[in-house]
Amino acid sequence: MAGHHDEFIRLEGKIFTKSFFVLLTLVIVGFYYIGVRYVKGIGAVSNMSDGYPWGIWIAYDVATGTAIACGGYAMAILIYIRNHWKFHPLIRSALLTSLFGYCLAGFSVMVDLGRYWNSYGFFMPARWQINSAMFEVALCVMAYSTVLVIEFLPAVLWSLENSRGETLRKVSAWLHPRLVPDEAKLASGLEWVRESAAWLRPRLDKVLVFFIVLGITLPTMHQSSLGSLLLIAATKLNPLWHTGFLPLLFLINCIYIGYAIVIMESIISSTAFKREIEFQELAGLSRIIPWLTVIWLSVRVGDLVYRGQVANALRFDFYSCFFLLEFCLVAGGSMILFSRRMRRSPRWLFITATMIILGGGLYRFNVYLIGFNPGQGWHYFPSFAELMITAGVIALEILGYQVLVKVFPVLPNPHKHAANGHAQDEPVGLPPVAVPQGK
Repeated sequence: MAGHHDEFIRLEGKIFTKSFFVLLTLVIVGFYYIGVRYVKGIGAVSNMSDGYPWGIWIAYDVATGTAIACGGYAMAILIYIRNHWKFHPLIRSALLTSLFGYCLAGFSVMVDLGRYWNSYGFFMPARWQINSAMFEVALCVMAYSTVLVIEFLPAVLWSLENSRGETLRKVSAWLHPRLVPDEAKLASGLEWVRESAAWLRPRLDKVLVFFIVLGITLPTMHQSSLGSLLLIAATKLNPLWHTGFLPLLFLINCIYIGYAIVIMESIISSTAFKREIEFQELAGLSRIIPWLTVIWLSVRVGDLVYRGQVANALRFDFYSCFFLLEFCLVAGGSMILFSRRMRRSPRWLFITATMIILGGGLYRFNVYLIGFNPGQGWHYFPSFAELMITAGVIALEILGYQVLVKVFPVLPNPHKHAANGHAQDEPVGLPPVAVPQGK
């Protein structure tokens, strides 16, 4: 692992930009309503009820958000299991996205809990219910979040080992000129930090493979268990989505969403930060996605045929329309990716990745919320506060990513790629993006 640190670079540029403050505003608004929730109770900010005990926080932040955060999991399978090391430059940005996604999913659960003061019971083995799929999900999500922190730690240690204090000076000067640290004290403190990081990093690199194995095992367990949670709701979940294949469908779903989110995140960050697009790696990922979606769609269609639900799927009522939208987004994006010409276009890579993420995410929304009907008399639509809390959580994830790529070496090093001799097939559909120097 140690020899791969030069594959990544820290993005040069200002931390406190206009987008930083826009995102920060959304975060503040979201956390204001979180404060209201803890002061006045969950009923003050939520439209959830006994019929709909799970609202948009669970449907998006947990069920869908963890799938969107599976980029690190999907890339780990490709790199460390299938041994495709040419994709390794994308691993850190995928890990960072996964880290924020999973940590904030766990945070959203704490916001959602009605009696949060009893949450300490989870850490008491005497209160564990090992036969519960929900317990398995909670345990694996917490464990995987810890594993993601450890897997990202080499980037932090490498940055500390090579730190000269520029970031600390910038932050201190921005907060207040008097807070700029004394140079002698700063030099002494930084030397101790560098020595500690230099001692720890090679030792962590030697044992990192064990955490990588955990990082592949844990999502395999809890992503399938997210599907298992709805198996018991046979009378409440619409037959278009209730099936014994839910665990398998959720597992395949999170893998193809993981690859799609890596493509989307890479193109957006390259465009926003005026970097060269990692086209060769993204085109390689785009060849994998349609085969995964073909398997997933085949299971979906075969299951509907076996259970006699095809007529319901084509009824064009409320549930059928959401099913067809989910199906067409995934199938349409996959069909486009089967075309080699489309895979050579960064624009179409972005469009198809977006379609597949929306379709795969809508599938999870359909299972957890839209297709769920507890019976007559129960209705649910998220309140403004619920939506703003979710928006604040998403904004915090984007803000954290935007800041950390400017603090730690996360993004792929384009000069290293050129030195490694990657094939230079020219992408079509977008002009080349120059790599800025020192900005």
